[in-house]
Amino acid sequence: MASSMPSKKQKKNKKHDKYSLSDLKTLGHQLLSSRAHVNNLPLLLSFITPSTRPKYTLESLLSLQSFFIPLLPQLPSSTVSSSFTSDSQGDPEFIYRTWVRSKFDDFVQSLLDIVICSQSDDSLREVVLDTLMEFVKVGNGGKFHSAIYYRLLHNIVHSSLEIDDILLELLASKYFKYIDIRYFTYISFEKLSRSIGANDISDDRRERLDTTGVNQPESSLDLSVHKLSHLLSRIPPLEGSDDKAEYDMWNPAGIFTEKENDKGHTGKQRKGESTNIKVLSPANIAKKMKLKFTKAWISFLRLTLPVDVYKEVLVNLHQVVIPYLSNPLMLCDFLTRSYDIGGVVSVMALSSLFVLMTQHSLEYPNFYEKLYALLEPSIFMAKHRAKFFQLLDSCLKSPLLPAYLAAAFCKKLSRISLAVPPSGALVIIALIHNLLRRHPSINCLVHQEDGNETTKDTTGAESGADDDSTEASSPSREMSSVKPSIDPFDDKQTDPLKTNAMRSSLWEVDTLRHHYCPPVSRFVLSLENDLTVRAKTTEVSVKDFSSGSYATIFGDEIRRRVKQVPLAFYTATPTMLFPESDFLGWSFKMKDKDSTTVLDNTSKENDHISAKRSRVEETS
Repeated sequence: MASSMPSKKQKKNKKHDKYSLSDLKTLGHQLLSSRAHVNNLPLLLSFITPSTRPKYTLESLLSLQSFFIPLLPQLPSSTVSSSFTSDSQGDPEFIYRTWVRSKFDDFVQSLLDIVICSQSDDSLREVVLDTLMEFVKVGNGGKFHSAIYYRLLHNIVHSSLEIDDILLELLASKYFKYIDIRYFTYISFEKLSRSIGANDISDDRRERLDTTGVNQPESSLDLSVHKLSHLLSRIPPLEGSDDKAEYDMWNPAGIFTEKENDKGHTGKQRKGESTNIKVLSPANIAKKMKLKFTKAWISFLRLTLPVDVYKEVLVNLHQVVIPYLSNPLMLCDFLTRSYDIGGVVSVMALSSLFVLMTQHSLEYPNFYEKLYALLEPSIFMAKHRAKFFQLLDSCLKSPLLPAYLAAAFCKKLSRISLAVPPSGALVIIALIHNLLRRHPSINCLVHQEDGNETTKDTTGAESGADDDSTEASSPSREMSSVKPSIDPFDDKQTDPLKTNAMRSSLWEVDTLRHHYCPPVSRFVLSLENDLTVRAKTTEVSVKDFSSGSYATIFGDEIRRRVKQVPLAFYTATPTMLFPESDFLGWSFKMKDKDSTTVLDNTSKENDHISAKRSRVEETS
């Protein structure tokens, strides 16, 4: 019985079917012409729903917008209308305006329901968004109505809309160019980040950043963070703060203005003095924008970010965030935590951390130990390896680095060169070349003579055999205990000081002279020059090799001009890939109709080869 009863939605649709578009247009004209037809207002409001046909919704919306826009400066605020005093209850005008204000709030909520409904018509949602932004423009007594704008952003972020929805694109492309909208967007995002952070009670997601995750269903909080990140990244940066800078404003009488009286003074207005609206200087606007920009981003980075958002933020942080912060050192906690995670996340955090260290005097202990730990063969296949290699070269550029540290990096890179693709070997050769040229004290790694040091050790041992403590602390005594064929370098050690790199040699680089890839074997010859003579040598640009791959190496070889081209000349057309003389005692035969080859080592074949060899000798 209950299931057969019509629902409220069905009743409303039946009620709406009684009206045509011309009827709605007549109702709108009546509402705009006289207050006597104000009862048409609730009827028109009933058509502002996501389930109503778009043409009916649009017709009602246009009439209601025309009705509310002139009345907004006269309407009381929502807080006043909800709690008006008994003294005001007898004023019919106040009661009317309070009632209209409540209907306006209902109208705004209905518009918000439509704009975040992905099933609604896209063109209708665009019109609804424009209507809401018009109310934002003049809804607060002719000033920017930040409450409506915050409700709009709050509904978008907490809705089920995806980040590729047309609404987010419309908001960013049409309205983020206005600086006052950007200002209130930063304020709203700061509040939204705090509310999302209060609801998110999971504390262990950041610890799982370095694990390879499986695609899991995205939670509502993750989706909200994704939309926050997307919208923040779409806000254009501040153009400039000089006096000639001009900013577009959605509401010219908004937050970036101040009142000025006839005498040119700002502040309280005196009797008999008229006031003028003066726009703040670009420098003051830039200062305000930086403060709100900083608060919004710091609040956002305090959230538990999904892994993909976390990595995307780290990649762009040094370009789109740090230059516009009021105090970039506020990011030091976030970046140091990211750098300590290890793996790809540390590589991504290195760019921003390097900017803070070099440009903002950030002191980070054990920076080079953490950087040394990042040197693994897997980093040469990472997506962001090009930027990492350039930063690695910049971090090792200082001549004040101790010799053991430069030697440890040099030796670790040479060891990794045995296990990386040819493109990685080229980068390593360039890095080693620059290290040897910048730090002459580690050139002993190029040629380490064990015989002379062993002789000195023997002499030292004979003269100081009675002093056990001296023998224990002497580096030469330790060198004598190591066999010449054993490399004392410990590539498993994470502390560069304890790797024994200064006692080793770059024998791995010597093996690259016989590398199968011609560009590697040619480029390694550059290390044979005397790099200690800085006047005759120049540093190698790591940027030219950091983005290398098999494709780039192949393309360079194709375009390379060769003076002597190797030719293959045959007096007779060869019938086999390998001649029998290359495989003495073996024959390659086809078995039946199959394509498989069978190796048959028989005495008959050996006799045949011997006879053939004797005939060749007689002919010669």
